[in-house]
Amino acid sequence: MKLAEVGTFLQVGALMILTRRQILASLGGLPCLSLPPLQGAPRVPGSLEFLVVSDTHLGYKDQDAAEQQWVRTAAALEASTGAFVLHLGDVVDGGREEQYPRYLAGRKAITKTVLEIPGNHDPADLFQRHLRQQVDTVHVQDWLRVILLNNARRDSHAGFLTPEQVRWVRSECGKAVANGQWVILAMHVPLHANKHPDRGWFVAPDQGQTALYECLAEHSGRILALFHGHFHNGLRGWDDHPPMHEIVFPSALYNQDRKLEDQHAPGWNPPAFHPGFTRVKIDDQGIHLSYQPVGSGETVTKSLA
Repeated sequence: MKLAEVGTFLQVGALMILTRRQILASLGGLPCLSLPPLQGAPRVPGSLEFLVVSDTHLGYKDQDAAEQQWVRTAAALEASTGAFVLHLGDVVDGGREEQYPRYLAGRKAITKTVLEIPGNHDPADLFQRHLRQQVDTVHVQDWLRVILLNNARRDSHAGFLTPEQVRWVRSECGKAVANGQWVILAMHVPLHANKHPDRGWFVAPDQGQTALYECLAEHSGRILALFHGHFHNGLRGWDDHPPMHEIVFPSALYNQDRKLEDQHAPGWNPPAFHPGFTRVKIDDQGIHLSYQPVGSGETVTKSLA
């Protein structure tokens, strides 16, 4: 192709780039048209902010330090802007039942709605006794549908999903589509496969990983992200199931630097590992994460389109 032809080609190509809004406007908003969701940034109808905390581990090493850190974290969550608080599991350490009342005492400082899911340190029966009888549940906030799912077991670091749970998720995703909502799925153990230098903890293909990915693919474009705890590695994530993001959130108690980016591990892991929580903002440009320290450390931000 000659240089002049290249210039003509680029000019024509530029004229052909139209936004979804421009297409709809040019068609006069005809009701018979149904365009598939665009890939990339979620085209959500507004801006929404909420807070995510994980792995508080009250009773860790049979000491009071985790409870004290939770009290500080709860105060910081109360002082932060957000419609609700999502706790991604391991509320207590090692299934210590006596720690649940202490966790709840600290939680009283938070006037926002707080939604927990169990981690592998939270036996389901104790979670039901102290926190919420209906473990797998849904929270709707404006146009966002948060599906809370228990995929952890006390005797394993791996994750497990039953066929019944996958069917339920499919039903909830269908409700989201019918109601013009977008979905975040919250589970303690990541769905994404990972190996050394990562933790190597995830839901195996024959334990529900394949079935859930297939379910989510059926609703691609409405699934914004999967949210997880469990790793204690600061912010960690993968973007190889677009447009969906898979995000592991930092522990409120402690985090470890596994040198993942130095070792070119798949995905991303900003070099920040202080105890803290995360402010999440979702708008039509994507998902914006702000990793907030509780105690020492610096705020770290990451945006996902």
